[in-house]
Amino acid sequence: MSGGISKTRLAGWFVANRASIDQLVSARLGPAAPQAGAEETEVLRRFRSFVTSALRRGEAAKPALDGLRPNERRVDALLSAWSDAATELAGDAGEGVREALNPLLERFRMSLRATGHARRKRGAPRSGRRRVVMAAIDRVADAFFAIDSDTGTLVDANPAAGALLGVPRDALLEVDAMSFVPEEDKATWWTELDAMTEASEPRRFRGRLRDARGGQVTVDCTVTRFSSRGRVLALVLARPAPIA
Repeated sequence: MSGGISKTRLAGWFVANRASIDQLVSARLGPAAPQAGAEETEVLRRFRSFVTSALRRGEAAKPALDGLRPNERRVDALLSAWSDAATELAGDAGEGVREALNPLLERFRMSLRATGHARRKRGAPRSGRRRVVMAAIDRVADAFFAIDSDTGTLVDANPAAGALLGVPRDALLEVDAMSFVPEEDKATWWTELDAMTEASEPRRFRGRLRDARGGQVTVDCTVTRFSSRGRVLALVLARPAPIA
């Protein structure tokens, strides 16, 4: 696709290239890509429908988000990844595609935030102290992961973690942490996480991680136990190990 393009034709292009865009998103995000049956996959499907409908009609109707309770931070990162993939796939017409998508992205994100507003009001507000702690962690050069010790899912991460694994930080949320661990190293990681649940002092070990493109990095890890609302989290600081 090249040159200027009408909105109706652009809508047809999105439909025709849906699979190619999704494949490019998967290639970029690796294990953090949306999985079949996951709620964020349904959100992306509705976003695609919202985009094509808005382009064909010439106006954006209210997005249909009934029944969805997605992790807003993760979905926001996935929407950005989808937009970037579509822009790249469009080649010379990429800037035109981005220009058409940007207002629709903002409208969809506003609807997502409005949908989650009541849920956030019902939850406990984040304290000022907690905001300060998270802001400090975001500035740490080492990769930080908060992992649910029961499920192995990533509850939080800092920008350095995203950089280490080659994906946006928020795209890591609610992803299986072990999907970024080489198969032969998973037993070691699970052993350390299990031991952490019984430990009163931080544990240290050396392990390996696999980034979104399959590259491996050896990391020195410090794991600390943190209990919150009946859930035990493993707080992991990972630093690339010195090259021998």
